[in-house]
Amino acid sequence: MCMKCKEQFNALTRRRHHCRACGHVVCWKCSDYKAPLEYDGNKMNKVCKDCYHILQGSNNSEEKEKKRGILEIESAEVSGNSIICSFLQYNEKSKPWQKVWCVIPKHEALVLYMYGAPQDVKAQATIPLLGYIIEESPRGVDLPYSFRLSQSKSIHSFSADSEELKQRWLKVINMAVVGETTSDRNGAVDEHLEPSL
Repeated sequence: MCMKCKEQFNALTRRRHHCRACGHVVCWKCSDYKAPLEYDGNKMNKVCKDCYHILQGSNNSEEKEKKRGILEIESAEVSGNSIICSFLQYNEKSKPWQKVWCVIPKHEALVLYMYGAPQDVKAQATIPLLGYIIEESPRGVDLPYSFRLSQSKSIHSFSADSEELKQRWLKVINMAVVGETTSDRNGAVDEHLEPSL
């Protein structure tokens, strides 16, 4: 998706472009600006809206102050300041399992963010963990190292790559579902898992 307006790319009407100043991958609407770039001999280059305003010295603060929705918080922003983050397999209802980048940020320790990848600029979904019931034992149809979160008719299944990773997630989630944060326990579970490359 476009790293500025968050619209999905497609082959015909919304193709990918690179901002020649910051390198972000953006759609044609968000790269419809040109500015001279010093590294390219001050030639006019295609740049994104943000870089255009910076390079022109204009104040674009009104747009910057627009409040972002909960799904518009970038993965890198929350992953870098998280209680725990890693890839997990995710399944909801009868949909197939899919690999998602899961993050519980320190500033919102009761919410699980799910991204397609660590570099995504928009979350696919969020789960407010407070009040969920945790089922730690996998069922016959589940993947190994699975656990489920259920509340009313909502059921979310997750699977970790190892028993150790599963236990680390369960430690944090067990606190979140009852409204506790790591700061409530003096940072006892202040763990950050780096993405595996």
